[in-house]
Amino acid sequence: MSKKIIEKIDSLPPLPKSVIELEKFRKLPDKDPEELLKIIQKDPLIVTTLLRVANSSMFAFRSKVDTVHRAISLLGVNFCISIALGSVVQDLIKSNLEAYNITTDDFMENSNLASSFVNNWLSTINFEDKDELVLAAFLQEVGKFIISDVVIENNEINEFQKALKTDTSKAENEFVGFTCAKITANIFKHWKLDPNLIFSIGFVQDLDTCPKEFIKKCQVLEITKISCDIVNPLDDNNIQKAINKAIEYNFDIEPLMNTIDSLKVKTSNNA
Repeated sequence: MSKKIIEKIDSLPPLPKSVIELEKFRKLPDKDPEELLKIIQKDPLIVTTLLRVANSSMFAFRSKVDTVHRAISLLGVNFCISIALGSVVQDLIKSNLEAYNITTDDFMENSNLASSFVNNWLSTINFEDKDELVLAAFLQEVGKFIISDVVIENNEINEFQKALKTDTSKAENEFVGFTCAKITANIFKHWKLDPNLIFSIGFVQDLDTCPKEFIKKCQVLEITKISCDIVNPLDDNNIQKAINKAIEYNFDIEPLMNTIDSLKVKTSNNA
C-alpha cells in the first residue's frame, strides 16, 4: 500500500469508547435491545444519526421516529448497530467526498441502501451470516474517504470523475493503486476491529487469494457493491453487471431480482 495511504490510515484517531462497547455487544449471542439503548444514548452523534436515518425516505414510517427506543424497535438491533458504528467511523475520518461529487449525507443514504439490500436479499435465501454481512455492507465503502482525499491532493478530481462514469472500482484502482475494499480493510485493521469483518470486506473483488470460508461472503458484498454503486445506485447498467456476477457465482437470480425491484420501487417512490 502506498506511503500516502498508509500515513492517512495511521493518522486516524483511536476508536471512542462507544465503538468498543458496540463491538463487544455485537458479538453477544443474545442481544438485549435495552442494553443497546444504554450504549447508544451515551453518544449524541449516534443518537442524531440513528434518528435521521429512521426518519429518512428509505424507510418512510407512518409517523415520526422521535426516540432511540422506537428506532431500535422499528429498525432492529443489528441494523441499528450498523448505523451506530458507521456514523462514528465516518466522523472519525473527517474527510469529504468531493472527488465523488457527493456529500456525506449521500454516503450515509447509500450505506443504508446497501445494508437494506443485503438484509432483504439474504433474508429470502436463509444465508447463515446475514447479520454480519448487513454490517459489512454498511461499512465496506468507508475507504472512499481516503481515496477522495488522495485524489483531491493530487489535483485529479476532474479526471477521476470522468473515470467514475465508466466503472467506479476501476477508477479507484487506477488513481490510487488499490481497491476501496483493500483500503477499508486496512482502516479496520488499524482499529483492530473484528477479523471476520476485515476479511469479508478486504477480499471483495480479489477472490483468487480469498480464504475459502470467506468466498461466499465476498461474493455477496461484491454484488451489493455493484448494485448499490455510490455514483449510480440501482441504475440499469449496474444492475445488469450485478446479475451477471450473481450468475457467475451460482446464486439463485429470482430472490436477487425481487430485492432489486423492491428497492427500486421504494427509492423511486421516495425520490
